[in-house]
Amino acid sequence: MKKTILSLALITLFGASAIANPIKKETKKVNTSESSVVWKGYKVGGSHTGTIDLKSGVLEFDGEKLVGGEFVVDMSTINATDLEGDYKNKLDGHLKSDDFFGTANHPTAKLVFTKVKSTGKNSYDVTGDLTIKGNTEPVSFVVSVYGDKATATLKVDRTKYDVKYGSGIIGTAKDKLIYDEFDLVVDLQM
Repeated sequence: MKKTILSLALITLFGASAIANPIKKETKKVNTSESSVVWKGYKVGGSHTGTIDLKSGVLEFDGEKLVGGEFVVDMSTINATDLEGDYKNKLDGHLKSDDFFGTANHPTAKLVFTKVKSTGKNSYDVTGDLTIKGNTEPVSFVVSVYGDKATATLKVDRTKYDVKYGSGIIGTAKDKLIYDEFDLVVDLQM
């Protein structure tokens, strides 16, 4: 009987403590001017790299644990950083055209975290809904968080978002064949 009364008293004490001190969810706004998104696309004859600007972003925490996030990318800022002059201007224009991201009709892309699972002290497996050109598909990736910094690397299959230019087309010249997946390397400052 004494053990039952003691157990009930401890449950009541800890239960009341949890209600009195709930874990506060915190939303940390991403500093878009200090953060970076680098893309790398591959073709049979090589690759191209560039950047794209974040328009807005937040990470959500429950205490110190990452629980959510949402980001909007300004597609009109997509640009190549491995080229100069006319070649750069031509590629930048083509990436913004309807052949690729159609930025006139789709000026932003969006990522919303739908599931976050802790895999270590600073590491999380994340699943999110990525919307490009009005098409939403799930993506999975790893996010690492260190204080006010976070990093992630995503592989994106562009064909799922109706970005199919140069994708395995029979008769396409070898140096024009573009791989379906491209990489995004994201460094966030909060």
